[in-house]
Amino acid sequence: MRIIRYLKGSLAAVLVIVALLVVQAACDLALPKYTSQIVDVGIQQSGIEHVACEEMSADTYNKVAMMLPAADEAEFRKSYDEHDGVFTMNDYGRSRQAQLDQMCALPLVAVHFAKSQPDFDLDQAYAAYEAGSLDKKAVLDLLDQAKSQMGGVSDDLVEQQGIAAARAEYESLGYDLPGMQMGYLLRVGALMLALAALGTLAAIAVGFIASRTGAKIGADLRKRLFERVVSFSDAEVQSFSAASLITRGTNDVQQVQMVVIMLLRMVLYAPILAIGGIVMIAQTNVSMTWIIAVAVIAVLVLVLVLMRVALPKFKIVQMLIDRVNLVSREMLTGVPVIRAFDRQAYEQARFNDANESLMRTQLFTNRVMTFMMPSMMLVMNGVSIAIIWFGAQYVDVGALQTGDLIAFITYAMVIIMGFLMIGMISIMLPRADVAAGRINEVLSCEPSICDPPPASSRDRELAAHVGGLEIAFDDVSFRYGDSKECVLEHLTFTAEPGKTTAVIGSTGSGKSTVVKLVERFYDVTEGAVRIDGIDVRDVSQQALRRALGYVPQKAFLFSGTIESNVAYSDEAMSQDRIEQALSIAQAAEFVASKPEGLQSAVAQGGTNVSGGQRQRLSIARALATEARAYLFDDSFSALDYKTDAVLRQQMHEQLAGKTVLIVAQRIATVLNADKIVVLDDGRIAGQGTHEELMATCEPYREIALSQLSADELEGGGRHD
Repeated sequence: MRIIRYLKGSLAAVLVIVALLVVQAACDLALPKYTSQIVDVGIQQSGIEHVACEEMSADTYNKVAMMLPAADEAEFRKSYDEHDGVFTMNDYGRSRQAQLDQMCALPLVAVHFAKSQPDFDLDQAYAAYEAGSLDKKAVLDLLDQAKSQMGGVSDDLVEQQGIAAARAEYESLGYDLPGMQMGYLLRVGALMLALAALGTLAAIAVGFIASRTGAKIGADLRKRLFERVVSFSDAEVQSFSAASLITRGTNDVQQVQMVVIMLLRMVLYAPILAIGGIVMIAQTNVSMTWIIAVAVIAVLVLVLVLMRVALPKFKIVQMLIDRVNLVSREMLTGVPVIRAFDRQAYEQARFNDANESLMRTQLFTNRVMTFMMPSMMLVMNGVSIAIIWFGAQYVDVGALQTGDLIAFITYAMVIIMGFLMIGMISIMLPRADVAAGRINEVLSCEPSICDPPPASSRDRELAAHVGGLEIAFDDVSFRYGDSKECVLEHLTFTAEPGKTTAVIGSTGSGKSTVVKLVERFYDVTEGAVRIDGIDVRDVSQQALRRALGYVPQKAFLFSGTIESNVAYSDEAMSQDRIEQALSIAQAAEFVASKPEGLQSAVAQGGTNVSGGQRQRLSIARALATEARAYLFDDSFSALDYKTDAVLRQQMHEQLAGKTVLIVAQRIATVLNADKIVVLDDGRIAGQGTHEELMATCEPYREIALSQLSADELEGGGRHD
């Protein structure tokens, strides 16, 4: 899966998490075992763990030894030392505790059984054995007789009765049995607390590392997405749509980040827990494992059915989120237009339609997921009932102790929960995989505008030039994407250093495209755009745009301050440069009128300033750069004629020696340009000065006469 690839850079963290999860699972799996011991040993057996007593009276010791086979008797006697008539287990005996428990169980039960049965005189048998009149074989036959009189009990019952006999022996020796029991309970309880604390610490550490890893992956994805989107040309941005790119960079990344955390915390933990539970349950009672198998199969079938129903909807949910974001973005950016045409009801209906489609799909997926938990609880409760039903029968015949039954139920729940976690993640993973696929679509999309290889780059050659920038269009044709019609056809003209070149034409003639080709927002379809004789495709985008000052058609300001917007190209820009740029752009007066001056806040998009102020600040931002050429894409349209004229006069004086390329629709803006290029339906209809074009270019004359009177046209003149 795609999500797994995101973890390659965090391999060390994953290994640490796996180690911690093993520790957590070991602690969690050990607790039911100790719970069983508290019930069986601590409560039912009064804290007595072993049949073979730590201390025995001489009478009990001798009778037990008598009823052991010769080889076992030798081992038994070797395991105890006598002190003042009491036999105490030595280190050798403790090292063979399990073997001693097994060999002593029936003889010890027989000894204490004989005390309650008058017709079973063990004292007389022992006296005969000591006198030599009763041999070992006869004693063992006597032991078999005692076992038959006890009802032919099973080995499990013999062990339990052996514990009871050991308790009676300790009691006869004057042991504090309540103290022994409490000591055992406290000891095991303290161990359980320690295991619980260790498991908790491991879980906290896993959560911390998993969250940190997930956050790191999320931050890295957002960074990579941002870097890739910033490198996109307008064509790539439009192919995805801004709303979809926002969704992919936020919602989709969040989906991946959340599942990465769950993957590290649950998916890795679930199999460890399930396998460990199976191992532990096999040590408790193998005969009831079929119940677990049935439960696991039921869980897997349920998960597979839910996946088949829900997965197709997850892809639809992501697309519907894109749709809601798109409609919301259009409504927020188009509020003035919506109000002007009184279309609030229509836009509300559009949003409601997109919102309700998303709601219906999410309701469907949520209902499917809601069905899972009650179904799982039904399976778990059914398993508990089955275990108690069949386990009670084993307890009744002595084949299973109560504590072991409790442990079995706990381990069964652990195993089912492990598979349940796997099932839940298996449903969430595909949804996150869809999100990861959408992210990869952006990351794998190669920008159509690429820098040349460093070996062939002509950045140094461009940087060596000084003064204004010669911008030449050499038989340039351009079409957008897969369009069959060219927006520009066979354009050839030059914007010379130290002069102002204007491009004018009717709406849709391709004027703005000219500037976009110079900035290399798009690459030409045919021909070449050259700066100082160098094809713009042979220099890096950074070097190219560092040489250009650009004012877009739609003035845009960033949230911040007036100063941060004007100094956007250089955070260390001097105050003098900022003030000079504002002065040329005719923005100094309105900035000075604000109480906070340059530190006045600017809202996102510059919505808290007027259109003219926004345009002047945008112009000042370009003029504050140390560019060799300045490109103005219809950047004076929001200015009144007086401000427009003063601004252009200031530019003429302050930008001497620099190249100025102006795209405009207003004749008044381009009257005094050194060269005017007239576009008509994507072709050059004429180029020259205002006077020359008035005499020779009919499209230009029509535009001029539609905007200015004959007297105004005659009064216009060029700067000397």
